Amino acid sequence: MFKKRYMLVIAALFVSGCSNGIVGNEHVPEPAKQVDLQRYLGRWYEIARYENRFETNCEAVTAEYGKRDDGLISVVNTCHHDSVNGAVEVAEGKAKIVENSGNAKLKVSFFGPFFFGDYWVLDHGDDYSWSIVGEPSGTYLWILARNAHLSNQQKAQLTDRAKALGYDVSLLRETKH
Repeated sequence: MFKKRYMLVIAALFVSGCSNGIVGNEHVPEPAKQVDLQRYLGRWYEIARYENRFETNCEAVTAEYGKRDDGLISVVNTCHHDSVNGAVEVAEGKAKIVENSGNAKLKVSFFGPFFFGDYWVLDHGDDYSWSIVGEPSGTYLWILARNAHLSNQQKAQLTDRAKALGYDVSLLRETKH
């Protein structure tokens, strides 16, 4: 079911990229800096997100990125349904780097070789301890961190950074871990 939800998001990303409306974002920011893929790979914990259909009732969400032999990036998203101890759903996909993007723009697919959605690393900590991810329509936003539990001050700093990027942070939904 989780995989089906991720398939739906890719379709939604494609459709939203064709529309003019931006939800939750006054303008679409370009990524702030380049991404060192070796440092970006690994496990990320979802701290907050714009609510979306494919993550309904998901808690304790993680994303794991790894290098594949074919040069692409493996993507494994995990959701605990209804609670942090709920049933686990996993969606596996792949990502490719968009040329001339400083590795900050990726195309992600959870189904098939022809349907890829945008995944932009809009900003990240110099130490790769946090990341803010979105896509060109401004419809989706995720705040990620290497640790599942952040202090209120850390959460506020990341929320402030998302706001500075032009996002309506009142739409963020905090993820329980």
